[in-house]
Amino acid sequence: MEYRYLGKSGLKVSALSFGSWVTFNDQIGDDTAYKCMVEAYDSGVNFFDNAEVYSAGESEIMMGKVIKKAGWKRSDLVLSTKIYWGGSGPNDSGLSRKHIIEGTNSALKRLQTEYVDLIFCHRPDLQTPIEETVRAMNQVINEGKAFYWGTSEWTATQIMEAYQIARREHLIPPLMEQPEYSMLHREKVEKEFLPLYDKIGLGTTIWSPLKSGFLTGKYNDGIPEKSRLAMESYEWLKNAILSEEGKKNIVKVKELTKVANDWYYHVRISFGVDFKKSEC
Repeated sequence: MEYRYLGKSGLKVSALSFGSWVTFNDQIGDDTAYKCMVEAYDSGVNFFDNAEVYSAGESEIMMGKVIKKAGWKRSDLVLSTKIYWGGSGPNDSGLSRKHIIEGTNSALKRLQTEYVDLIFCHRPDLQTPIEETVRAMNQVINEGKAFYWGTSEWTATQIMEAYQIARREHLIPPLMEQPEYSMLHREKVEKEFLPLYDKIGLGTTIWSPLKSGFLTGKYNDGIPEKSRLAMESYEWLKNAILSEEGKKNIVKVKELTKVANDWYYHVRISFGVDFKKSEC
Protein backbone atom coordinates (compact mmCIF):
# COMPACT_ATOMS: atom_id res chain seq x y z
CA MET A 1 0.00 0.00 0.00
CA GLU A 2 1.18 3.50 -0.79
CA TYR A 3 0.83 6.13 1.95
CA ARG A 4 0.65 9.84 1.25
CA TYR A 5 0.84 12.96 3.38
CA LEU A 6 -2.55 14.64 3.68
CA GLY A 7 -2.07 18.15 2.36
CA LYS A 8 0.77 19.98 4.11
CA SER A 9 0.32 17.98 7.33
CA GLY A 10 2.52 15.21 8.67
CA LEU A 11 -0.38 12.73 8.64
CA LYS A 12 0.04 9.72 6.36
CA VAL A 13 -3.08 8.16 4.85
CA SER A 14 -3.36 5.14 2.60
CA ALA A 15 -3.80 5.99 -1.08
CA LEU A 16 -6.99 3.93 -1.00
CA SER A 17 -9.55 4.52 1.72
CA PHE A 18 -12.54 2.49 2.87
CA GLY A 19 -15.87 4.33 2.84
CA SER A 20 -19.20 3.09 4.18
CA TRP A 21 -21.72 5.27 2.33
CA VAL A 22 -24.69 3.27 0.96
CA THR A 23 -23.30 -0.14 1.89
CA PHE A 24 -23.23 -0.23 5.70
CA ASN A 25 -26.66 -1.12 7.11
CA ASP A 26 -28.40 -0.28 3.81
CA GLN A 27 -26.90 -3.16 1.80
CA ILE A 28 -24.76 -5.23 4.16
CA GLY A 29 -24.87 -6.34 7.80
CA ASP A 30 -22.32 -6.60 10.60
CA ASP A 31 -20.66 -9.83 9.44
CA THR A 32 -20.01 -8.64 5.88
CA ALA A 33 -18.90 -5.24 7.14
CA TYR A 34 -16.37 -6.96 9.39
CA LYS A 35 -15.00 -9.11 6.56
CA CYS A 36 -14.71 -6.11 4.21
CA MET A 37 -12.92 -3.90 6.72
CA VAL A 38 -10.53 -6.66 7.79
CA GLU A 39 -9.68 -7.35 4.14
CA ALA A 40 -9.00 -3.65 3.60
CA TYR A 41 -6.92 -3.35 6.78
CA ASP A 42 -4.88 -6.46 5.96
CA SER A 43 -4.18 -4.94 2.52
CA GLY A 44 -2.70 -1.83 4.13
CA VAL A 45 -5.70 0.52 4.23
CA ASN A 46 -5.53 2.72 7.34
CA PHE A 47 -8.10 5.37 6.34
CA PHE A 48 -11.75 4.55 7.14
CA ASP A 49 -14.35 7.18 6.23
CA ASN A 50 -17.83 7.74 7.64
CA ALA A 51 -20.45 10.46 8.29
CA GLU A 52 -23.25 11.14 10.73
CA VAL A 53 -25.77 11.05 7.88
CA TYR A 54 -24.77 7.63 6.52
CA SER A 55 -27.75 5.39 7.24
CA ALA A 56 -28.84 7.91 9.89
CA GLY A 57 -25.88 7.08 12.13
CA GLU A 58 -26.12 3.30 11.80
CA SER A 59 -23.05 3.25 9.55
CA GLU A 60 -20.91 4.75 12.31
CA ILE A 61 -22.32 2.24 14.80
CA MET A 62 -21.40 -0.67 12.52
CA MET A 63 -17.90 0.65 11.90
CA GLY A 64 -17.36 1.14 15.62
CA LYS A 65 -18.40 -2.46 16.27
CA VAL A 66 -15.97 -3.75 13.64
CA ILE A 67 -13.04 -1.79 15.06
CA LYS A 68 -13.79 -3.02 18.58
CA LYS A 69 -14.18 -6.63 17.45
CA ALA A 70 -11.00 -6.54 15.34
CA GLY A 71 -9.01 -5.16 18.27
CA TRP A 72 -6.90 -2.89 16.09
CA LYS A 73 -4.57 -0.39 17.76
CA ARG A 74 -6.24 3.00 17.54
CA SER A 75 -3.04 4.75 16.48
CA ASP A 76 -2.86 2.51 13.40
CA LEU A 77 -6.15 3.91 12.10
CA VAL A 78 -7.16 7.18 10.47
CA LEU A 79 -10.88 7.56 11.15
CA SER A 80 -13.03 10.31 9.72
CA THR A 81 -16.58 11.49 10.04
CA LYS A 82 -18.56 14.33 8.55
CA ILE A 83 -20.97 16.75 10.20
CA TYR A 84 -23.95 18.48 8.62
CA TRP A 85 -27.06 16.24 8.45
CA GLY A 86 -27.66 14.90 11.95
CA GLY A 87 -31.44 14.68 12.19
CA SER A 88 -34.77 16.40 11.66
CA GLY A 89 -34.72 18.82 14.62
CA PRO A 90 -34.25 22.55 13.99
CA ASN A 91 -30.67 22.42 15.31
CA ASP A 92 -29.78 18.89 14.18
CA SER A 93 -28.26 19.99 10.89
CA GLY A 94 -25.96 22.64 9.51
CA LEU A 95 -22.65 24.00 10.76
CA SER A 96 -23.63 26.05 13.79
CA ARG A 97 -21.41 25.77 16.86
CA LYS A 98 -24.24 23.91 18.59
CA HIS A 99 -24.62 21.23 15.94
CA ILE A 100 -20.90 20.82 15.31
CA ILE A 101 -20.19 20.19 19.01
CA GLU A 102 -23.25 18.05 19.66
CA GLY A 103 -22.94 16.21 16.34
CA THR A 104 -19.29 15.42 17.00
CA ASN A 105 -20.04 14.08 20.49
CA SER A 106 -22.80 11.85 19.12
CA ALA A 107 -20.60 10.56 16.30
CA LEU A 108 -17.82 9.62 18.73
CA LYS A 109 -20.28 7.64 20.84
CA ARG A 110 -21.52 5.75 17.80
CA LEU A 111 -17.96 5.00 16.65
CA GLN A 112 -16.94 4.02 20.20
CA THR A 113 -13.83 6.18 20.06
CA GLU A 114 -12.54 9.18 21.96
CA TYR A 115 -11.55 11.04 18.81
CA VAL A 116 -11.57 10.97 15.03
CA ASP A 117 -8.46 11.86 13.09
CA LEU A 118 -10.36 13.86 10.47
CA ILE A 119 -13.64 15.73 10.74
CA PHE A 120 -15.33 17.33 7.76
CA CYS A 121 -17.97 20.01 7.28
CA HIS A 122 -20.07 17.84 4.98
CA ARG A 123 -21.47 20.74 2.96
CA PRO A 124 -21.28 24.55 3.17
CA ASP A 125 -23.91 26.11 5.43
CA LEU A 126 -25.09 29.34 3.84
CA GLN A 127 -27.10 30.26 6.95
CA THR A 128 -24.18 30.08 9.39
CA PRO A 129 -21.27 32.56 9.28
CA ILE A 130 -18.08 30.79 8.25
CA GLU A 131 -16.32 32.33 11.25
CA GLU A 132 -18.71 30.53 13.61
CA THR A 133 -17.95 27.25 11.87
CA VAL A 134 -14.19 27.85 11.98
CA ARG A 135 -14.31 28.63 15.70
CA ALA A 136 -16.41 25.54 16.42
CA MET A 137 -14.02 23.28 14.50
CA ASN A 138 -11.10 24.85 16.32
CA GLN A 139 -12.84 24.02 19.61
CA VAL A 140 -13.38 20.40 18.53
CA ILE A 141 -9.65 20.03 17.85
CA ASN A 142 -8.58 21.85 21.02
CA GLU A 143 -10.78 19.51 23.06
CA GLY A 144 -9.00 16.50 21.52
CA LYS A 145 -12.05 15.19 19.68
CA ALA A 146 -10.36 15.47 16.27
CA PHE A 147 -6.86 16.14 14.96
CA TYR A 148 -7.62 17.86 11.64
CA TRP A 149 -10.67 19.45 10.09
CA GLY A 150 -11.72 20.08 6.54
CA THR A 151 -14.63 20.48 4.18
CA SER A 152 -16.62 18.53 1.60
CA GLU A 153 -18.12 20.06 -1.53
CA TRP A 154 -17.17 23.61 -0.59
CA THR A 155 -16.09 26.06 -3.25
CA ALA A 156 -12.53 27.31 -3.47
CA THR A 157 -13.78 30.74 -2.38
CA GLN A 158 -15.44 29.34 0.75
CA ILE A 159 -12.37 27.31 1.68
CA MET A 160 -10.14 30.33 1.23
CA GLU A 161 -12.43 32.46 3.40
CA ALA A 162 -12.30 29.86 6.18
CA TYR A 163 -8.50 29.68 5.89
CA GLN A 164 -8.11 33.47 6.05
CA ILE A 165 -10.42 33.77 9.07
CA ALA A 166 -8.45 31.08 10.87
CA ARG A 167 -5.11 32.77 10.16
CA ARG A 168 -6.43 36.18 11.17
CA GLU A 169 -7.88 34.90 14.45
CA HIS A 170 -4.97 32.53 15.22
CA LEU A 171 -7.19 29.47 14.85
CA ILE A 172 -6.60 26.11 13.16
CA PRO A 173 -7.37 26.36 9.42
CA PRO A 174 -9.01 23.67 7.27
CA LEU A 175 -6.52 21.11 5.96
CA MET A 176 -8.46 19.05 3.44
CA GLU A 177 -11.46 18.99 1.12
CA GLN A 178 -13.44 15.93 0.07
CA PRO A 179 -14.86 16.60 -3.40
CA GLU A 180 -16.44 14.30 -5.92
CA TYR A 181 -13.77 13.37 -8.46
CA SER A 182 -13.80 10.91 -11.32
CA MET A 183 -13.14 10.75 -15.05
CA LEU A 184 -16.60 12.24 -15.52
CA HIS A 185 -16.29 14.93 -12.84
CA ARG A 186 -12.94 16.73 -12.98
CA GLU A 187 -13.43 20.51 -13.05
CA LYS A 188 -13.30 21.33 -9.34
CA VAL A 189 -10.26 19.22 -8.43
CA GLU A 190 -8.19 19.96 -11.52
CA LYS A 191 -9.05 23.63 -12.08
CA GLU A 192 -10.99 25.38 -9.31
CA PHE A 193 -8.82 24.08 -6.45
CA LEU A 194 -5.53 24.32 -8.35
CA PRO A 195 -4.36 27.61 -6.68
CA LEU A 196 -5.15 26.25 -3.20
CA TYR A 197 -2.77 23.30 -3.34
CA ASP A 198 0.32 25.50 -3.25
CA LYS A 199 -1.17 28.60 -1.64
CA ILE A 200 -2.58 26.98 1.52
CA GLY A 201 -1.40 23.37 1.20
CA LEU A 202 -4.89 21.97 0.65
CA GLY A 203 -5.17 18.19 0.67
CA THR A 204 -7.97 16.15 -0.85
CA THR A 205 -9.78 12.91 -0.04
CA ILE A 206 -12.01 11.82 -2.90
CA TRP A 207 -15.53 10.49 -2.99
CA SER A 208 -17.21 8.60 -5.84
CA PRO A 209 -14.11 7.89 -7.96
CA LEU A 210 -16.24 5.42 -9.96
CA LYS A 211 -19.14 7.87 -10.26
CA SER A 212 -21.37 5.77 -7.97
CA GLY A 213 -20.43 2.64 -9.92
CA PHE A 214 -21.19 4.30 -13.23
CA LEU A 215 -17.64 3.90 -14.57
CA THR A 216 -17.72 0.14 -14.00
CA GLY A 217 -20.16 -0.11 -16.90
CA LYS A 218 -22.78 -1.95 -14.86
CA TYR A 219 -25.46 0.60 -15.77
CA ASN A 220 -24.73 0.56 -19.50
CA ASP A 221 -27.69 -1.73 -20.22
CA GLY A 222 -30.08 -0.81 -17.44
CA ILE A 223 -30.20 -0.95 -13.64
CA PRO A 224 -29.18 -4.30 -12.11
CA GLU A 225 -31.11 -5.71 -9.18
CA LYS A 226 -29.60 -5.02 -5.74
CA SER A 227 -27.48 -2.17 -7.10
CA ARG A 228 -27.70 1.16 -5.28
CA LEU A 229 -29.82 2.64 -8.07
CA ALA A 230 -32.41 -0.05 -7.43
CA MET A 231 -32.80 1.08 -3.81
CA GLU A 232 -35.83 3.22 -3.00
CA SER A 233 -33.82 5.65 -0.86
CA TYR A 234 -31.53 6.42 -3.82
CA GLU A 235 -34.23 7.41 -6.28
CA TRP A 236 -32.50 10.78 -6.65
CA LEU A 237 -29.37 9.07 -7.92
CA LYS A 238 -31.38 6.92 -10.30
CA ASN A 239 -33.05 10.04 -11.73
CA ALA A 240 -29.62 11.60 -12.30
CA ILE A 241 -28.43 8.52 -14.18
CA LEU A 242 -31.56 8.45 -16.33
CA SER A 243 -31.36 12.17 -17.13
CA GLU A 244 -30.16 13.45 -20.48
CA GLU A 245 -26.73 14.14 -19.01
CA GLY A 246 -26.70 10.65 -17.54
CA LYS A 247 -27.47 9.11 -20.92
CA LYS A 248 -24.60 11.06 -22.45
CA ASN A 249 -22.32 9.74 -19.73
CA ILE A 250 -23.36 6.17 -20.53
CA VAL A 251 -22.15 6.74 -24.08
CA LYS A 252 -18.83 8.02 -22.68
CA VAL A 253 -18.50 4.99 -20.40
CA LYS A 254 -19.10 2.63 -23.31
CA GLU A 255 -16.38 4.41 -25.25
CA LEU A 256 -13.99 4.16 -22.28
CA THR A 257 -14.81 0.47 -21.90
CA LYS A 258 -13.99 -0.13 -25.56
CA VAL A 259 -10.65 1.69 -25.19
CA ALA A 260 -9.83 -0.38 -22.08
CA ASN A 261 -10.70 -3.63 -23.84
CA ASP A 262 -8.63 -2.69 -26.88
CA TRP A 263 -5.68 -1.88 -24.60
CA TYR A 264 -6.05 -5.19 -22.77
CA TYR A 265 -5.98 -7.26 -25.95
CA HIS A 266 -3.12 -5.21 -27.38
CA VAL A 267 -0.96 -5.82 -24.30
CA ARG A 268 -1.95 -9.48 -24.23
CA ILE A 269 -0.93 -10.03 -27.85
CA SER A 270 2.21 -7.89 -27.64
CA PHE A 271 3.61 -9.76 -24.64
CA GLY A 272 2.17 -13.14 -25.46
CA VAL A 273 0.79 -13.47 -21.95
CA ASP A 274 -2.67 -14.82 -21.24
CA PHE A 275 -3.55 -12.94 -18.04
CA LYS A 276 -6.94 -11.90 -16.70
CA LYS A 277 -8.21 -8.34 -17.11
CA SER A 278 -8.25 -8.01 -13.32
CA GLU A 279 -4.47 -8.48 -13.37
CA CYS A 280 -3.84 -5.53 -15.72
